[in-house]
Amino acid sequence: MGRAIIVANQKGGVGKTTTVVNMSAYMADAGNKILVIDLDSQGNSCSGLGVTKSDDAKGLYEVLLGMVDVKEIIIPTDIKNLYVIPSNINLSGAQVEMVEMENREYKLKSIVDKVRNDFDYIFIDSPPSLGLLTINGLVASDSVIIPIQCEYYALEGLSQLLKTINLVKERLNSKLYIEGVVLTMYDTRTNLSKQVVEEVIAYFKNKVYKSIIPRNVKLAEAPSFGKPINIYDPKSVGAVSYYNLSKELT
Repeated sequence: MGRAIIVANQKGGVGKTTTVVNMSAYMADAGNKILVIDLDSQGNSCSGLGVTKSDDAKGLYEVLLGMVDVKEIIIPTDIKNLYVIPSNINLSGAQVEMVEMENREYKLKSIVDKVRNDFDYIFIDSPPSLGLLTINGLVASDSVIIPIQCEYYALEGLSQLLKTINLVKERLNSKLYIEGVVLTMYDTRTNLSKQVVEEVIAYFKNKVYKSIIPRNVKLAEAPSFGKPINIYDPKSVGAVSYYNLSKELT
């Protein structure tokens, strides 16, 4: 049975999608069968893996609303062993439409449960909010990876995220736990980055991954080419960091 892991932080621009795309690519390259679920209506995980879908094509939105079966919309990427469940712009309205549904917090869980046995790992790329879609992602997952950028106000808002994780654990998913914390956008030239690393380690202790993701031009460029970093520039420092991170997870 596959492990479902959500990458979550309600702040935008902290490296959620970059982490999902590159970790999933490295783990697929290592022989694991991987599914990426794009829970963000912007669909950046899909585009980062070279999967383009038109807004009128069926995706996660239609599955959540019971309009299509999940196995009909799973798409293979160009990377062996790596598949995606795409999103489209319709997903932005799903939270409103799901409010009146019975068991609305469990909609994604029922989808994930249908495909768990088909994959070794399922990565869920969450939207930058703590709304109903993210709650669904937390309920559907076994664990959470929290990306934190090495910048000012890095820990701002984390208390709310942790509170949400704990509430989900108490009321909706008792098995949920924090898989780990990944530090992103580390700048070796600044004392600030070093201070943030120290603060995060003091707060999360042994939950912080040893592999720290640096600021890297190649990491920033890769999504525009629809390629994960292990294909776009496997020798870059960003590639080495995500390779090491994937090893820590497995």
